[in-house]
Amino acid sequence: MKIGLIREGKIPEDKRVAFTPKQIKTLLSLYPEKLEFIVEPSPIRCYSDEEYLEEGILLSEDLSSCDVLMGIKEVPIDQLIPNKRYVFFSHTIKMQAYNRRMLQNILEKNIQLIDYELLKNEDGERTVAFGKWAGIVGAYNGLWTYGQKSGLYDMKRAYECFDRMELDEELKKVQLPPIKIVVTGKGKVGKGVKEILERVGILEVFPKDFLQQYYDEPVFTNLTSSDYNRRKTDGGFDKEEFYGNPEKYESHFMKYAELSDILMAAAYWDQRAPKLFEKHDICSEDFNISVIADITCDIDGSIPTTVQASTISDPVYDIDRELFAVLPAFGKQNSISVMAIDNLPTELPRNASEEFGNQLIENFIPELLKTKSSKLEKATITKDGDLTLEFMYLKDFVNET
Repeated sequence: MKIGLIREGKIPEDKRVAFTPKQIKTLLSLYPEKLEFIVEPSPIRCYSDEEYLEEGILLSEDLSSCDVLMGIKEVPIDQLIPNKRYVFFSHTIKMQAYNRRMLQNILEKNIQLIDYELLKNEDGERTVAFGKWAGIVGAYNGLWTYGQKSGLYDMKRAYECFDRMELDEELKKVQLPPIKIVVTGKGKVGKGVKEILERVGILEVFPKDFLQQYYDEPVFTNLTSSDYNRRKTDGGFDKEEFYGNPEKYESHFMKYAELSDILMAAAYWDQRAPKLFEKHDICSEDFNISVIADITCDIDGSIPTTVQASTISDPVYDIDRELFAVLPAFGKQNSISVMAIDNLPTELPRNASEEFGNQLIENFIPELLKTKSSKLEKATITKDGDLTLEFMYLKDFVNET
C-alpha cells in the first residue's frame, strides 16, 4: 500500500502533518513488505522537506500512484484527485455549509473519504485527536491574553516557540496576582489546560472551596457539567439524563462568573444544552470575568461572547459589555477580551504532529492494512460515488445548491 502525505492547501495555512519523518521511517521498518510512502513537498510544513529526505523518504509532486492520501485540514477542491482514498478532518458531518461544495466534489470525483474525527474504539471513544494540544495552546494563549490586558508580564506567542520545551520556558514569565481561573471540561482538552496551569504552579481547588474561600495566591477550579447545570424542575442533576435530554437543564454558572477573572472553556457543548451564560449577563456588575479563552470556539455556542473566531495572526478581540459590540483587542478598560482561535494545535505543530502520528501508528495503520475493517467502515463518509449508509442524513445537505 502506497501512502501519500499531501501538502496542506487550506488558508489560513496549517503546519501540522500526519506523520513526522522518524515516524515514517519507523513504519517502513515495521511493515517493510506492506507500506510505501511519498511526501508531497511543502514550504510551510513544520517538518521541512530536508528532514524527510534525511530519513531517506521519497518526495514528489506527483501522488497519482498513491492508494491513500493523508492530510490534516480540508483539501481544496482543485487539489482533489479523483478515484482516491483520502483521510483528513473534513468538518462535514455537522452539515457545515462552508464545506458543502467540497463534499459535493468528493462525491462527483468518486473519492472515498475517511474522517479522523470518526475513528473510534469499541467504547465509542475517539482514537486520534489533537484535543490535548488545543488545551495546551489554548491555556497558554489565555495566560498570554491576561498578561497583555493587565500589563503584568509579556510572553512570546505560542507559534513563535519552536516546541513545547521553549513554550514551558516562556511560562516562567507568568506573574499572577491572587486571581481565580475557572476551567470547564475534563476531557482531553481540559487535561491539556490543566497541564499548563499546573506547570505555572497555580493551585487547583475544589469548586466548593473556589466559591467559598479566599486565597492569597492564584487558583483554578476544573468544573464538570454537574457543577454548573441543574434540572429546571428541581435543581437536581442526572448525568445520563443531561446527556440524553440537555434541554431539561439550565445553567447556574453565574456564581462562578462573579468570582472568576479568567474563563478557559474546554467543555464539549450540545446545541440543545444551556449556554454557560446569556448575553445580558455580561452587563451585570457581578460578572467579573475579563478574559475568556474559548478553546471550544463554537460560534454563538456555549460562550455567547464568542461571536467570531479569532486567528493566529489576530488572536484576541474585545466585547463591549454594554453594547455587545466587537472592539479591537484591549481597546476598552472594562471590555471582555476573547481568545477564540479555531486551529490552536497548529501553533505548536511539531509536538502536536508527533503525538497525532503516534496515535495513527497505534490505531489507524493496523486497521488500514486489514482486508476489512469495521472501524474504518464506520469512519467512511463517502464511497463509490455515494454517501455511506450511516451518513445518508447528509443527502439533502449535499443536494442543496
